[in-house]
Formats: sequence, structure tokens, C-alpha cells
Amino acid sequence: MAAMLLFGATTVSAGKQDFDLINATGYTIAEVYVAPSSSNDWEEDVLGRDTLGDGEGVTINFAPNQKACMYDLLIVWEDGDQATWEGFNLCTVSEITLYWNNGKATAEYQ
Repeated sequence: MAAMLLFGATTVSAGKQDFDLINATGYTIAEVYVAPSSSNDWEEDVLGRDTLGDGEGVTINFAPNQKACMYDLLIVWEDGDQATWEGFNLCTVSEITLYWNNGKATAEYQ
């Protein structure tokens, strides 16, 4: 499964913000939104029609000409619950793993 987040690119190649998103929550993720921290719009679900099951991962790709580094992440699970994280520096983060612990969504990144 691959998700793409393209901002005005016609060809696909690695952007410095590309990262792997790993679902270790125990639940299926229905939607994933990634937007520049400076934006007020989540744009489109980068999973499209796909879902991200527990234990699965997906690579989120950016256009190579994308300049922003700071991004926010919105996750929507199949039951409609949501979690939001702000301020990931995707120019330095290569992997984000999501967890569900004691009724709260958490993220670890590297």
C-alpha cells in the first residue's frame, strides 16, 4: 500500500519530507491527513480508499520541490475517533509509529 502527497508535481520521486507511517494502535485507521503546519486546510485523505490495519505501514511521499518541513498529522480510525499531532519536522523525521495506550493515541518518531 502506498500513499502519495503531491503538491504540484507531475512525476514521482523522493521528497525530503517522505516518511513511513506505522499503525501499532490495535485498530484500523480509515483516514490520514498530512498538512503543512502553516495551513488551515487538511486537503485530501492520503490513504484514498485504502485503510491502514493494525501492524501495517505506509510510505507517505512528497513532491521533491516541496519546501515546507513542519507538518501536522490527523488520523481518523474506522469508528470515527480522531487524533491530531502538530509540528512534525518531516525534513528530519523518517518514521512515525502510532500507538493506543490507556485510551490515548500517542506517536513515536525517528
